[in-house]
Amino acid sequence: MPDITRLILFLFCLTALAESRKPKRRRWTGQLEMAKPSHLYKKNLDVTKIRKGKPQPLLRVEDHDFSMRPAFGGPAIPVGVDVQVESLDSISEVDMDFTMTLYLRHYWKDERLAFPSTSNKSMTFDGRLVKKIWVPDIFFVHSKRSFTHDTTTDNIMLRVYPDGHVLYSMRITVTAMCNMDFSHFPLDSQTCSLELESYAYTDEDLMLYWKNGDESLNADEKISLSQFLIQKVHTASRLAFYSSTGWYNRLYINFTLRRHIFFFLLQTYFPATLMVMLSWVSFWIDRRAVPARVSLGITTVLTMSTIITGVNASMPRVSYIKAVDIYLWVSFVFVFLSVLEYAAVNYLTTVQERKEPKHTLYLPCVCCPQFPCMCGMLHSRTLMLDGSYSESEANSLAGYPRSHIPTEEERQDKIAVHLALSSESNSSRRKGLLKGQMGLRIFQNTHAIDKYSRLIFPASYIFFNLIYWSVFS
Repeated sequence: MPDITRLILFLFCLTALAESRKPKRRRWTGQLEMAKPSHLYKKNLDVTKIRKGKPQPLLRVEDHDFSMRPAFGGPAIPVGVDVQVESLDSISEVDMDFTMTLYLRHYWKDERLAFPSTSNKSMTFDGRLVKKIWVPDIFFVHSKRSFTHDTTTDNIMLRVYPDGHVLYSMRITVTAMCNMDFSHFPLDSQTCSLELESYAYTDEDLMLYWKNGDESLNADEKISLSQFLIQKVHTASRLAFYSSTGWYNRLYINFTLRRHIFFFLLQTYFPATLMVMLSWVSFWIDRRAVPARVSLGITTVLTMSTIITGVNASMPRVSYIKAVDIYLWVSFVFVFLSVLEYAAVNYLTTVQERKEPKHTLYLPCVCCPQFPCMCGMLHSRTLMLDGSYSESEANSLAGYPRSHIPTEEERQDKIAVHLALSSESNSSRRKGLLKGQMGLRIFQNTHAIDKYSRLIFPASYIFFNLIYWSVFS
C-alpha cells in the first residue's frame, strides 16, 4: 500500500512539473507571452542596444588630436571637391554681384577615423561631429555674404567609411562679386566666377582639386533667370599667390550668361525710336503754326530725357559709354535737332518778310454806274513777293500818298487797284481764283529747310540704326 501511495505522488509531481513548463497563454489575446523574434530582427541588430557593459565608440575621436591635418608632416593631403548648383537666385548690375545656392561636397581620407566593420558599410553623422574632427577650411574668395542653411537643423552631412574616407557635404547660399563689363549693354554677355580656396593650408599641406574634372559641377536643368540665358557652366583651377603666406590651390566655377534683349527692345529702344519719328511730324506742319511745332518739339525732348534717366537709374555709375547710351543720346540729338530746325525756319521766315519790298500796282480807272469813281481816294494795297498779303489788304489798295493829290491827267494814266464789291456774275469767278491762290500760298509757305529735312532726317536715322545693330549685335 505505501508503494502505491508513493507511485501516485510521484506521478502527480511529474504532471505538475510538466504543466509548469508549458508556456502560459494570455487571457485577453490567447497568444503566447513570448513571441518569436522576426526574421528581420535577426538581420538588422541594433548595436547600440545589444552591447553589454560600457559601450565602446566606433570612432575613436578622443584618442587622436584632430587639431592637425591628416598625415601631418608628410605630403599634402588631397581634398576633392564637387558642387551641385541648386539655384542661381539673382544677378545685380547695380551692386555687380550674384547670389546662388549650392551643395558643396568635400572628399578626403583620414585614417584616424577608420573603424572595423564586417559589412563595409559607412556611418552617417550630422553637424555635431564636425566640431570634433578635422575638416578642410574652404572659403569663397570675393564673397560678400554667405551662410549655411539651418532649417530645420543644420544642413550638414558627414559620412565616414571603414577605411577612413570621409564625405563632408553642406548646403550654402553665397553672394559673390562679379566683375561686369557694360560697354555692350544690353547686348552683352557676362562671365561670373565663384572661387574656392583653403584659408590656412598652402599647396604644400592641402591639394585642392575637382574630384571628377568638369563633371564635378552639376547644375539643375530647371535653373532660369529673367534677364539672362545660361550659355555655359564650366570649372577651372589654378594657383593663387599671396606675398605674405605663399601659394594656394584655387578652384573656379565659371558661368557664361547672355542677356535677353527683348525686354529692352520694348522698354527702351522702341519708345526712343517712336519719339524720334514723332519729332519728324513737325516738318509737315505749317511753319506759321508756332504753338503746334514748338509744343511738339519740347514734348519729344522731355520724353527722351525721361527714358535716358530711367535707364541710368538701374545701372551702376560707370565712367565709360554703354551701347544703350549711344543709341539713346543719338536719338536725343535727332529730336533736339528737329527743334533747332524749326527755330531756324521761323527766324529765316521773319527775316525774309522784313526784307521783301512793297509794290504799288496801277490800273486805268473804271467808274461804274453802281459805284462812284474811287480814283481819287487815298488807299493802298501791298503785294508780298511770296504771294501772301499784309494786314492792310483788307482796308486799302495801292494808291497815292496823302501829301499828293493827283491831277486829272494823272487820273487818266494811273490809278490804284481797288477792293470793291463785284456783281453776282463776278462772284463765282472770284471764288475760283481764291481757291487757286490758297493752294499756291500753301506751296509757297513751305520753307526749303522743311523740304530737305523730310528726307535727310529719316535717311540719317535709318543709316545710324544699320551701323548700330551691325556693330553691337
